[in-house]
Amino acid sequence: MSISTAEHYDFTPTQDWFSHNIPHWKSLFPHIRTESYYVKGNGARIMEIGSWEGRSAVFLANELCKARAPTHAPPAPPSTSVSSTPAHAHSEVVCIDHFDLFKSEAGKERYKRINHNLSLTNENFRIIPEFSVTGLMRLLNEAVVAEDQEPLVEQGFDWTYIDGSHRSDDTLLDGELAWRLTRKGGLMIFDDYLWNVEPETSIEHPKRGIDGFLALHRGEYERLSGKEGLGGDKGEGKEYQVVLRKTVDMRIGYLLPSNYDTVSNSSKNDGSNILTSSAFGYGINIGVACDSAYAMPTSVLLSTLIEHTPGRKISIYLLDCGLSELDKIRIQQSIPSSSSNITLNFLTLPSDSLTARLGSSVWAKVDLIKVAPVERILYLDGDILVRSDVWSLWDIDLEGNPIGAALDVGNPTGHAGYTTTPEGSGKYFNAGVLLMDLTKHRAEFDELVAQCHAKKDSKYADQDALNAHFAGKWKELNLQWNAQGLGTYVNYEAAGRHWVDRQSMFNPSIVHFTGPVHPSLVEVLNPYVQPYTSKPWGYAGSPGHPYAKEWVAAVGKTSWLEFYEGDWKDLCEETKKRVAEEALEKFHAELEV
Repeated sequence: MSISTAEHYDFTPTQDWFSHNIPHWKSLFPHIRTESYYVKGNGARIMEIGSWEGRSAVFLANELCKARAPTHAPPAPPSTSVSSTPAHAHSEVVCIDHFDLFKSEAGKERYKRINHNLSLTNENFRIIPEFSVTGLMRLLNEAVVAEDQEPLVEQGFDWTYIDGSHRSDDTLLDGELAWRLTRKGGLMIFDDYLWNVEPETSIEHPKRGIDGFLALHRGEYERLSGKEGLGGDKGEGKEYQVVLRKTVDMRIGYLLPSNYDTVSNSSKNDGSNILTSSAFGYGINIGVACDSAYAMPTSVLLSTLIEHTPGRKISIYLLDCGLSELDKIRIQQSIPSSSSNITLNFLTLPSDSLTARLGSSVWAKVDLIKVAPVERILYLDGDILVRSDVWSLWDIDLEGNPIGAALDVGNPTGHAGYTTTPEGSGKYFNAGVLLMDLTKHRAEFDELVAQCHAKKDSKYADQDALNAHFAGKWKELNLQWNAQGLGTYVNYEAAGRHWVDRQSMFNPSIVHFTGPVHPSLVEVLNPYVQPYTSKPWGYAGSPGHPYAKEWVAAVGKTSWLEFYEGDWKDLCEETKKRVAEEALEKFHAELEV
C-alpha cells in the first residue's frame, strides 16, 4: 500500500507531489557511504527542507530508517516493505517547514497532519516550524555545541532533501547551510531543477541557485543524477532532481557560546567559547620557496602534505624564485582536485629581496617572512616528505618564542665555521622545518637581515644566520617533525648527539632528505659517512635511507611522473658521467703536481 493511500495516514489526496519519486529514491539508498550509516551500521539521519504534510518524510522514516544499515561494501538493497521493527540507534527524521508561522489555518492544519503522520512511523522525528535559514542555523549551532560534549554526539545527516522556496537565492542559501550539515558520503537532493512554472532564468526559479551551488562546491561531490539506472538517464542538466554524494568532510563553520541552550535558543553570555579548530574554521598556513630546480620535489612535499592532512583548510604561500609557467602548472596539477579546501598562492619575489641581493634562493625563507600575508606560518623546505597530519605541529604553542625548530642532527652544537652564541643553549637547529610567528619576526626584521649579510659566506648561510639571530629564543620541536640523517649519520656518535632523540624518528611525521641532490665522487666515497647522504631523486639516490622508496612512490602521484621517468633520468645519467669525469680530471691533475 502506498503512503499516499494508507488509511491511517492523513494526507490531502490532491497534494501528492512525491509518490512518483519512490522508485528513484529507493535506487539511491545503496549509494549512501557515510561513516555512521555505511560503516558503523547506525540508523540513517535524514533532513528535509520543505515537508508540507510529510509524504516524503514518512516514506524515508518507513524505508530508510527501518532498512538494515549496511556495515560493509557492497550494501544490500534496503527493504521495500514497511517494517515493524523499532527505530534504529541514531536514526532520525528532521523536518524544517515554516507552516505559515501558524498565522493561517492551512499552516496549522499542515503542522497537525505532519506530526500525526510521522508519529505513526514509530521512528524518531523532529519538526522545526521555522523558515529554513533560522532552522538550519539552529541545527548548525547545536552541532557546534555537540562537538564539545562528552560522550561525543554524532552530528550531520546521511540524507538531505531540499524542497523549500523556489527562489534561486533562497535555494542557494538552503543548499549552502544544509551542505555543512551533510556528512561525507551522504546524499543531497535538490528538487525542482526543471520546474516549469517560472522561466529558469528568473530569480523565482531554483535552477540558478542550484547551478551556483554546483559551481561553488565543484570538487566536493559526485553527481549521481543524470546517470543511467539512477533515475536520470537523460544526462546531467536534464534531471528534475539533482542528486549529489558529498566527498568532503563536514565543516560546520559557525560559532556560539559554549553554554548555548539548544532548547530555549538562549545564552548565558558569560564570554566562554568553544575553542575548536573545526568550529572556528582555522586552517594551516604553509610557506615554501623554490626555483625551477626544486619544482618537482616541492610538488611531492605539497601532495604528501595534503594527502596526510585530510579535511584541513590549508593555505599555501609559495615564493617564486624562478619558476617557469610549466613548473607552476605542474605544481598546481599535483594538488588533488578533490581538495577544495586547499589554496595555492604564488608570491612574487620583491626586487629588493635578500635572494636578489645575495644571489641565492637559500635566503628565500627569510624573504618569505616579509611577503607572506599572514601572521603565523609553517615553513617547509622542498626536500621534505610528509607522512602524517601536520595539525599537531601547527598547533604547538611557541610559548612566546618567535620560532620553533628541531635540532640539527648532523651538527647539534654547530659546525667548524659556526658555534652557538654564549647566550644560547649550546644547541643548533635545522632550518628545514620552521614554525614561525611572523609578527615577532617582522619587529626585528632589519636585525635579521643584517645577520644574513654577516653570514652570507658561512657554510650553511641562511641556517647559520637564523641560529645566530634566534639564539636563546627558539622552541625546540621534536625530531618527529624534522627527521634528518636517517639510514646514515643519525647512527654515528659525535659532539652533541646525546641530545638527539633517535626514538622519536623511528616513525617520523616529516622526513627531511638532507645532503646534496647530486653528490660529488668524494662525497659518495667518503668512508666516514656511509651510506652517503643525498636526495632520492638525484643520480645517486639515497642508499640506506628507509624512506627513499616512499618518496619515489610519492612522485608517481604528482604530475611530474612522466618527466621523472624520462627527461629527469636522462639528466641524472649525464650528471653521473660528468661527476666521474670531473673527479678523474682532478685525480690526474694531482698526479701531475
